[in-house]
Amino acid sequence: MLGKILVTKPIFAEALDFLKSRTSIDANPEDRVLSRAELVARLQGKQGAVTQLTDILDREVLEAIPDIRILSNIAVGFNNVDIQTASRLGILVTNTPGVLTETTADFAWSLLMAAARRVVEGDAFARSGQWKAWGLQMLLGHDIYGKTLGIVGFGRIGQAMAQRAAGFNMSIQYFDSLPVPASAVPPGVKSVSLDALLSTSDYISLHVPLLPETKHLLNEKTFALMKPNCIVVNTSRGPVIDEKALARALRTGKIAAAGLDVFEREPEIEPDLLELSNAVLAPHIASASHETRSKMCMMAAENLIAGLEGKQPANLVNPEALVNRRQ
Repeated sequence: MLGKILVTKPIFAEALDFLKSRTSIDANPEDRVLSRAELVARLQGKQGAVTQLTDILDREVLEAIPDIRILSNIAVGFNNVDIQTASRLGILVTNTPGVLTETTADFAWSLLMAAARRVVEGDAFARSGQWKAWGLQMLLGHDIYGKTLGIVGFGRIGQAMAQRAAGFNMSIQYFDSLPVPASAVPPGVKSVSLDALLSTSDYISLHVPLLPETKHLLNEKTFALMKPNCIVVNTSRGPVIDEKALARALRTGKIAAAGLDVFEREPEIEPDLLELSNAVLAPHIASASHETRSKMCMMAAENLIAGLEGKQPANLVNPEALVNRRQ
């Protein structure tokens, strides 16, 4: 056996069996977030852990778990882990990129279409018994075909969104704070400044990591730049949008609609958003397909085992930790 590990919340059976065959497991059987005290207590004497984005591993927690060698996070993002502290302590941190690209893009596109064509409102109206006859101006939405899509963050998922938009003959533009290889940019897709993207796009889809510079990237000022018919979609991280400012923009008609899968204070949702029919809301399920979530769990398990075997995991996010990695 390679050591003892903690699985903080239930994962798919295939990945759990894989881990059981190689390690000694302490697995939380309840689908709930361990409290801070529980997390620290159960990480004592463990060499590794399979974590989820709801597990907060900040400096205080990391400094209290002296035996941990690797944290394998089931997510693309890793803002729930203090990477700087983990690196200083020699703790490897991994994530699960790539495998959820297409599934997340599918869901972002679903939110875009649902918000544009008022699908959720239509469903509620049809079920309510209020629908008495076809109406020429009933639940009018916005066309997608031939419109302009602005993609903020042109990594894997942003590029996958561009592929979908091409099928709708959309004009596609993107903003990214980092250079994007020319080979990753399809013909006809253009790079623009953030302000230009915000002011000229009919649809805006967010695909950026949560960093200090991306927190509240969309705010009162940036919403004011947008077209009144603009529809905003967010499947990245909730704090990228100032939710109070978004609610005001939706309520006052500064923008037309929004489709959100992530929120600032999950699972809490800004109360003003809950009251707005032009906000389509989902409970952070963009990668929630059987196939993708299973693959994410297996990737996390493989990352963890590689780390415990003394190898460099395939999806290591802090290679600087290798210099003084724990043995």
